[in-house]
Amino acid sequence: MYLFNFEPPKYTYNDYKNWKDDWELVNGYPIQLLPSAIWKHSQTLSRCNFQVVKSLEQNEDCVCNVFIELDWKVNDFTILRPDLMIVCEDLKTDFLEFPPTLIVEVLTPATTVRDRTIKYEIYQSQGVKFYILLDYIKKTAEIFELKNNRYEQINNLDLEIEKNCFVNFDFEKLWK
Repeated sequence: MYLFNFEPPKYTYNDYKNWKDDWELVNGYPIQLLPSAIWKHSQTLSRCNFQVVKSLEQNEDCVCNVFIELDWKVNDFTILRPDLMIVCEDLKTDFLEFPPTLIVEVLTPATTVRDRTIKYEIYQSQGVKFYILLDYIKKTAEIFELKNNRYEQINNLDLEIEKNCFVNFDFEKLWK
């Protein structure tokens, strides 16, 4: 009888940046992303992006920017690509190297468990102020705000992202 002590290899950012296709890296383990989002996912994300950009443009002193599917290098072993992020600091590289202020993930049958567990925990532990889960199938939006280092679900649709910087959501318009 043979016993194998096999542990899958762990990868780093240096490995990740040379891979073809779309991936995320969680604690050194690769997760391949789907080839392309279905149209309802894409439409929901596009409509959300429109609302966020429109809101931010109404704040003259706001220095925050919106990014869709930009890599966030959490550390050398964890690289994520949220659907949408609001970032209120200057980027020094072609990817994000610090926590964004707000993240939106659009749930799909293939990503719901990961978005609700793994990413939720990472975003919370990294200090992402707001985390929003959009479900185009159930037509629901869940907003979580970081309070005392833990996410609490809130019902407020007008979020103060930074001082003098607000985002207003009308989620009903996403589902039309």
